[in-house]
Amino acid sequence: MEIGCGKLREEKKLSQGDIEKRTGLLRCYISRVENGHTVPAIETLEKLARALEVPLYQLFYEGDEPPKLPNLLKRKTSDDIVWGSSGKQAVYLHRLTKCLSKTGDPDRKLLLAMAQKMAAVRNRRPQAAA
Repeated sequence: MEIGCGKLREEKKLSQGDIEKRTGLLRCYISRVENGHTVPAIETLEKLARALEVPLYQLFYEGDEPPKLPNLLKRKTSDDIVWGSSGKQAVYLHRLTKCLSKTGDPDRKLLLAMAQKMAAVRNRRPQAAA
């Protein structure tokens, strides 16, 4: 990863010694960063950007404006991940709750006990090799 702080430093007519004074980083370390021999931590990059009086992104990007971000896919929320929150699963869950609401408490307890037993048996079965 090559960081453009050396080029920015030269454009601003600053020496590595000037950057050393502004950041507290050793001159030899600044040289190693500028030449791509060391990958600095984000805190170090922030110090360099402040010393050069530029936004952090300019250490990686040569344009005048921040780079345009591509349209990234919307991340799924926990609601999207929960079983029964959408699609066929939601329809099935709705039908199930409608049926359960019409049954008595002892029958619901029996169905729950059966479902728990079925889930426990299924989890104990060895998984087929994919």
